[in-house]
Amino acid sequence: MPQEHDGDVPAVSIFPPFVPTAALVAAVLAQRIWPIDAGALLPSPWRYWIGGAIILLAMGFFAMRAVRQMRRSGQSEVPWTPVTEVLQSGPYSLSRNPMYLFMVVACIGFAILLANPWLLLFTPMVAWALQKWAIIPEEEYLERTFGEEYAVYRTRVRRWI
Repeated sequence: MPQEHDGDVPAVSIFPPFVPTAALVAAVLAQRIWPIDAGALLPSPWRYWIGGAIILLAMGFFAMRAVRQMRRSGQSEVPWTPVTEVLQSGPYSLSRNPMYLFMVVACIGFAILLANPWLLLFTPMVAWALQKWAIIPEEEYLERTFGEEYAVYRTRVRRWI
């Protein structure tokens, strides 16, 4: 049973979608300034199909399902809003952070689609930034709010996958 919130919300210090977007922009700029030829590794028609499939599958399986499940529970996907329950089914049974997992997987998909090795190199930094400035503050909030229920969930479901 969730506790009362008294205005307590996660102390997320960034707008999470900004992180992969900034990485994508930085990777495109880096590729223009210091090009790395990766087109030979995966020729044009294949990289579009493979990169696009990765993005769409991750979006459908992780992001859209997670958002839909949040909204059905009466919660918001906006990280600065109170949480009324710990979601534990659907994509939340595979990852405690399916929307952030989508952002990281989408970076890999876009790196393939754009034949941009820079984005592949920046992807671990995206994961690190999301974990440091969004995931950890959210987890601290959930632990504070739901105590033992969240602790048990954390032992059962991994942070990423």
